[in-house]
Amino acid sequence: MPSIKSLIFQGEGVQLDFKKTITNTEKIAKSLVAFANNRGGQLLIGVADDGRIKGVKSEEEEKYMILTAAHQLCKPAIEPSFEEIYVDDKLVLVVNIPESDTKPHYALDDQKKWWAYIRIDDKSVLASKIIVEVLKNSHKDKGVLISYSDNEKKLLEYLDSKERITLKELSKLLRCSYRKAQKILVDLIITNVIKIHTTEKEEYFTAVKSV
Repeated sequence: MPSIKSLIFQGEGVQLDFKKTITNTEKIAKSLVAFANNRGGQLLIGVADDGRIKGVKSEEEEKYMILTAAHQLCKPAIEPSFEEIYVDDKLVLVVNIPESDTKPHYALDDQKKWWAYIRIDDKSVLASKIIVEVLKNSHKDKGVLISYSDNEKKLLEYLDSKERITLKELSKLLRCSYRKAQKILVDLIITNVIKIHTTEKEEYFTAVKSV
């Protein structure tokens, strides 16, 4: 593992998050789920958002909060591992969250509702219905589409000229419900024909360029 200081220098991102301390199990469950649903990641406990090392006062208390979140507020439960590293006489607790092979994971919020999250840049954000469906199929055999339906052909022709499309635009293009358009997109994503792009503000789809 890179040194703590080099990790901090990288800054928070898709696979790295800083926490000065754990104060809310619901919030930490959201982070754990987002990492597990993506490519995994690390939490550095005892590091402020600006990268300053504050240190952990009680590593056992921090571990208890994290494990409570991981086991009781994440579904399926998540199994993080811990490393305790001293930096300039201050203890940093490193929490390693592996990428899951039982996606999607959901976190329980303070309203007692389960939600799936993914990591976008340095934030844990709510996963769309399409992403949840893709996650559900991520561990299955992808298979290959042998032939395309008329709707799929229309979509690919559209992407050939316009390059990108949203769920709303596809529903309008095919004159079909969001639900049907969503299924078409999911099928093409899991067979690696199109690619999903998610930002905090929008979600759109592009064709996978053949090499």
